[in-house]
Order: sequence, then C-alpha cells, then structure tokens
Amino acid sequence: MKKIIAISIKDTLVRFTSPVEWLFFLILPIIFTLVIGSGSGPSSDNRVKMLVVDQAKNSLSETLITSLQASSSVKIELETLEEATSRLDQKKVAAVLIIPDNFNQESLQKQTAELELRQLPNNTDAMIAHQAIQAVLSRVSSVVDIANSSVARAESLPGIKFESESARQAFFDASLQEAQTLMAKSPNRIIEVQGNTKDSIEFDPRSNASAGQLITWVFIPLIGLSGSFAYERQKGTLRRLLTTPTSKGLFLSGTIIGQVLTAIVQMILLVLFGIFVMKLNWAHAPLALAVMLISSALAAAALGTMLGTFVKTEGQASGLSIMFGMVMALMGGCWYPLELFPQTVQQIVKIFPTTWAMQGLLDVVLRGQGIMAVLPEAGVLIGFAVVFFIIGIMRFKYE
Repeated sequence: MKKIIAISIKDTLVRFTSPVEWLFFLILPIIFTLVIGSGSGPSSDNRVKMLVVDQAKNSLSETLITSLQASSSVKIELETLEEATSRLDQKKVAAVLIIPDNFNQESLQKQTAELELRQLPNNTDAMIAHQAIQAVLSRVSSVVDIANSSVARAESLPGIKFESESARQAFFDASLQEAQTLMAKSPNRIIEVQGNTKDSIEFDPRSNASAGQLITWVFIPLIGLSGSFAYERQKGTLRRLLTTPTSKGLFLSGTIIGQVLTAIVQMILLVLFGIFVMKLNWAHAPLALAVMLISSALAAAALGTMLGTFVKTEGQASGLSIMFGMVMALMGGCWYPLELFPQTVQQIVKIFPTTWAMQGLLDVVLRGQGIMAVLPEAGVLIGFAVVFFIIGIMRFKYE
C-alpha cells in the first residue's frame, strides 16, 4: 500500500508542476461551462424586450402601457427618451415606443393621435414588437370607444351637463377605467388547449453544460495516462522497476489510483460550482452522483491505460488522447443533446463510454432520478473499465 501511495503522490506532483495544468484542471472547465450554459433556461422569460417612453402621462397612456404589460409577445420597460434612444442606437433593444404628449382623448376623437415606433431595420424582434403594438392598439381602441360612448350617452340624458371640461375628462377617465375592467373580465371566445405530448428532447442548457464539460475535461486527462506510460518508457524509468520488487500490477495500481482520485476531486469541484453558482440540482441524490462519478473516472482511466500500451511516444499519446476525448465528448452528447442526432447515430455512439456517462449524469442533475435509475449506465461504464484494464494489463510492457 505504501508503494501505491508513493507512486500516486509522485504522479500527482509531476502533473501539477506546471501552473498551466491548473488552467485545464479547473479554470477552463468553469469558463466553458458558463459560456455553453449561458442559454436561457426552461423557465426564463422569452418575450421580446421593448422600451416605452411615456410623454403623455394620462389615463390613455396608462391604459396602453397596462395592455402592453399583459402582452405575451413583448416585455416592456419604461425609460426616458434619452436613455431609450441611446440603447436603441447601441442595438441593446430592437424597438422603442414613444407615446407623445398629444396622445389624449381629443386627438383620438379627431383621429390625429399618433404613436412613434423606432425599430432596428430587418430585425425579427422589431417585427414582433410592431405586431404586439397593433394588437394592443386594437384592444385599447375598443376600450376608448366604449368610454366615448359613455360620455356621449351621459350628455344626451336630460338634466346632466358637465360644468367644466375637467369634469367631463374625469367622467371619461372613470368610464375608461370601468370599460377596461369589464373588458378584462369578458369571457374568452377562443379556448386554448395545451398539448400534453411530452417532448422527446429534455434539454436545459445549464445542466447539459455542467455535465458535458465535467465529462469532457475529466476524460481527456485520464485518457492522457497513455502519455505518462509512454514518457516513462522512453526515459527508461519503467525498466528500472525491473530491478525493484515492484510488480506490474502494483505500478499500474499506483498510477491509475492517483489519477482517478485527482479526477474525482476535479469532478467534485465542478459539481460544487454547479450547485452553488449555477443553482443546479446535483445534490438531491448524492449516492447516485457518487456512483456515476467513480464509474466514469474508472472507465476513462482504463481507456488511457489501454491506449498507453499501443502508443510509442508521449507526443503520439498526447495527440490521440485529445482527439479521442474530443470526438467521444462530441458524439456522446456532451456538447449537444444526443436526441438531436439521427437515430442511427444515437445507436452507434453507445460504443463510447462518454455516451453512458452523460446519460447517467443527466439522469441525476436534469431528470432528478436516484441510484436505481443510474445503475444501468454505471454498470456499462464499469464493464468498459474491466475490458480496457484487462487489455491494458495484458499488453503492458516495460520497454
């Protein structure tokens, strides 16, 4: 056991002698996780952002703004004209609606009321904002017509006369408010039925990025074990072991255990980042998570051990480990949902351990499942590890 620990410590110290190693161990995985997972989650607000400048500040403009706030297409923010114009010029928003100060009852009656919509040219979001405004204006026009009809009806009744224009405006505002309330309570003439067919693609960009980058950045260094074997074989250090009472199994155990433990520490750090920074559901099933992390690390280390018996030089090992790691990560669904691939490809990529590792980790973090759900994936990964280890041990040579 002392020899195994000594070999593990030696390999770990050699690996982290260069500060660049920390870049690949923790910094780059976190950066890529954040970048790839920056897409909006399933519960985010997907409405188009639109700025509104209210220069009128009367009951009509408030009615228009209230209707826009209830829109399912646009999400509005009230801003000053200067700020809204600046953000539009910088292309931070696609559309700005300006409600001028002459937007009032009188201008509506004279049909001179105008709204100003500034938008980016040839922009889809701007078109959505334009259509949303048209829909809201149609509804607001109906409310205004009702309020005007109420004023006209009141004036036609005997004994009712508005003493001043302000009294007439107050009656109009009250009628407008009542019409808006009744309009909101009006029954729906169209019944919306939401389909209950389950989407075959379960995708949350944050969960996929966290699991996928964890696998990518852990598999590549573990496959890179082949480079460690090739380097020591080139330098002749493996031949020197023949003069010591160190068996092949003892040496391989020390080397593999050290790298696997380092990989598990790396995975735990990335999981903690996902829990506390990205607020992901990694911690709900600790046992299932532990089983998947350990089985994934063993499968990757076993693959690196096997590859180390085929390569001749450290350069070959480095190039092949990066190539194999990237290809398996891509095809295993670590960068894109596997469901987006053709059915034939989905079946073929089951020959890669990354496919099973990604499936098991998504069962934990995305689907909220426990130990029983991940046992099949973990079993397949252990099977990969056994096969790769057997081939690696049988083919292992000191020189």
